[in-house]
Amino acid sequence: MGRSRRSRERVVGHLTELRELQLGGGPSDAFRHRLRDELLAARASTPATGAPAGANSPRHAQGSRSGSARRRGRARPWLSQLATLSLAAGLMLSAFSTYRSVPGDTLYPLKRAAESTLVRLSGDDVERAERELDSAKARAEEVSELLGSSADDALVTRTLRDMEESTRSGISRLERVRPRSPKIRTFAENQRDMVQPMLERMADDDHDKATGYLDYIEGLVAPPG
Repeated sequence: MGRSRRSRERVVGHLTELRELQLGGGPSDAFRHRLRDELLAARASTPATGAPAGANSPRHAQGSRSGSARRRGRARPWLSQLATLSLAAGLMLSAFSTYRSVPGDTLYPLKRAAESTLVRLSGDDVERAERELDSAKARAEEVSELLGSSADDALVTRTLRDMEESTRSGISRLERVRPRSPKIRTFAENQRDMVQPMLERMADDDHDKATGYLDYIEGLVAPPG
């Protein structure tokens, strides 16, 4: 149980670091080296399963078979852990480029799947709410990126919708468990400052949708009466 929990915490930690990368960013050298060291350590701790000297002699045949079976049984948890770490490493290495993607890119669904995984693995409602708000912030950054490109307006519309859904879900959850959290107002101010300058670059329908979002945000920024 302890190893499983530590492995889960390492995977969540790596995903969190990747989640915090800015668009166009990349993993640090420290992150790469730590990931490599963890994989090598897991491999080194896997017990050898080779047969001992003299295993082919008749006198030791039965004992060797029993010993091999026990060693295989002991090795399975370590092999399973190593396989899990290797799979996580492969996914994270792929995610280096994934976290630079925007809606419409081939790898974008993987980026969203990683975000959803972080939300599901959250330890409590506060952590889950904060990660939902992180997703809303990421959607705002993507909208800005899309507006600066020749992307289809439908992508902007869909990203605005996802931004609002993540915002409302995160705020609702955080208000339920920590109604006076200063993070709510800080998030709202940051989102307002990010979204408001985009309005003049938006098509009419998207402009209306973003304006409605800003109206909602302003209600969070305003001090309680």
